Amino acid sequence: MVLFDKITIDLETLIRPLIYIIIGFSIYEIFRKLLNNVEKRSKIKKKHHQKRVKTINTLIQNIIKYVIIILVLISILSNFGINVKSILAGVGITAAIIGLAFQDIAKDFLAGISIILEDQFEIGDTVKINDFTGEVVSFGLKTTRVRNYKGATKIIANHTITDLINYNLYNNLAVVDVSVDYGENLEKVEKVLTEVSDEVSSKIPKAKGKLKILGVNELEESSIVYRVAIEVAAAEHIAAERILRKELKNALDKAKIKIPYQQIEVHNGDK
Repeated sequence: MVLFDKITIDLETLIRPLIYIIIGFSIYEIFRKLLNNVEKRSKIKKKHHQKRVKTINTLIQNIIKYVIIILVLISILSNFGINVKSILAGVGITAAIIGLAFQDIAKDFLAGISIILEDQFEIGDTVKINDFTGEVVSFGLKTTRVRNYKGATKIIANHTITDLINYNLYNNLAVVDVSVDYGENLEKVEKVLTEVSDEVSSKIPKAKGKLKILGVNELEESSIVYRVAIEVAAAEHIAAERILRKELKNALDKAKIKIPYQQIEVHNGDK
């Protein structure tokens, strides 16, 4: 009878950790679904605010996940008779050692909280972080994931984000330089660029105004460089610049204005 009771206790000791894990996972899933439902039902019309809600939702889910993991681990240790109170009391003594070992992780957490509080970027924003440009696809307390137009995803530790450009905060300026031959009449060039500005502007999605002819920007060895620009919605400047180059090239060709290109002359010596 005593042996049976001992086996029963051992089985309970082995089963309890599994129950703790299931309970922890269930609690996390409840919170996750609840937060996702709140996000879906939130009546926020502005896209910027919607992305901010999504980012904060992701951050809260990460915090809840870490808290549940810690509580489950403490429960499992207590289940096996380990004095958790002594361990927690000793945390103060070992905090300095752990802090030194995991100081980068602590920096990542603090940097992640700072990014949220300062509204530096959100999920869905197009950013340039440390010379890597792409869309923020994931944001956590420790790392940020950015995917470029080729599909490559870079995982960046939050505390290393020191050089940041966010293209989604304000409208962008699409800027294109147009080169013409020195032999061209500049008044004719400017007239053509001005005449096609309305037509070109209408072909650019999310344009916030008309195409502006800024004038001669540079005198190069073999060409005169004009600069044109148009204001577009946030993160739309790259697509707008592609359209601008195509439309301006067609307009200059139609007006028979030469765009210089590099040529190599080969002279055969007399034999």
